[in-house]
Amino acid sequence: MPADLGGSPDAVDRPECDPVAATMIEAFCEAMRVERNASIHTVRAYRIDLLDYARWAWREDIDPLRASHRQLRRYLGELDHAQYSRTTINRRLSALRSFFRWLNVTGAADEDPASVLQGPKQPKSLPHVIRPADMVKLLSVYGKRDSAGNVRGQSYSDMRNQALLEFLYACGARVSEASGLLSAHVDFATGQVKVFGKGSKERIIPLHDMAVSSMRTYALIARPNLLGDRACDYFFVSTRGNRMGTDAMRKMFKDAVRKAGLDGTLSPHDMRHTFATDLLEGGADLRTVQEMLGHASLSTTQIYTHLTPGRLKKVHAQAHPRG
Repeated sequence: MPADLGGSPDAVDRPECDPVAATMIEAFCEAMRVERNASIHTVRAYRIDLLDYARWAWREDIDPLRASHRQLRRYLGELDHAQYSRTTINRRLSALRSFFRWLNVTGAADEDPASVLQGPKQPKSLPHVIRPADMVKLLSVYGKRDSAGNVRGQSYSDMRNQALLEFLYACGARVSEASGLLSAHVDFATGQVKVFGKGSKERIIPLHDMAVSSMRTYALIARPNLLGDRACDYFFVSTRGNRMGTDAMRKMFKDAVRKAGLDGTLSPHDMRHTFATDLLEGGADLRTVQEMLGHASLSTTQIYTHLTPGRLKKVHAQAHPRG
């Protein structure tokens, strides 16, 4: 594991850096939280990354608020030399870009040295998609029938887990969105749910009939029994009647993957990848998929087109005059 260029982890709480820079970093993080509605995890990541930079600048006798682009490039170069991953270096660069852009907007700095920098290129990696036969096995683990069609008994936890798996595959929701789903935002009459994605952006997603059926069974039978005499606003609840957290959801998914005899590297996010790929394979347009996934940029959604070359060839043949 590469060493922290800024010092020990304790330095996050007691940063050995320019006190003015530390104050500005805190002000920036607060602006991220209030003005951009960034999550606590995002704010924490920005704080850690920027304080690491500030501590490095302190040791190098550089004013972190007045650094040149060459000095910032040297900082990134040292991260690379310390064997930080490309992902980490690009994340640090992203934090620096946002920070210096904010310094310019607020008038705290006149130059933006981070804007001209480029991070290391990331190797292209395609999303992992679950094959149809494997999806059947996965969705049968907690279902009323096993993959062979035999009837099996369901516990209340099984009903919840089945509803959660169907939900993830039906709408491509992130685990954080599933954990944060409110009961009031599940509309069985219209077959739709309202979820809040990154930056608390709201979107409404339709559900297919099988997901609605599993979720209704859970809501009417299992959920009241899991809650007991407790009250909870969240749709998916734990066996203790509390909100089912993301860690618990990931553990449940890993258990389901193991019981189905599938690749142990599969994650809940692969349900999201499969959802998007299946929509495109079924003829959905890219903009619609973007909206359903809650992607801010169409370019993020476009990665799924690499998984559907057959569809692209078919569309090209139908639309091009020489097709």
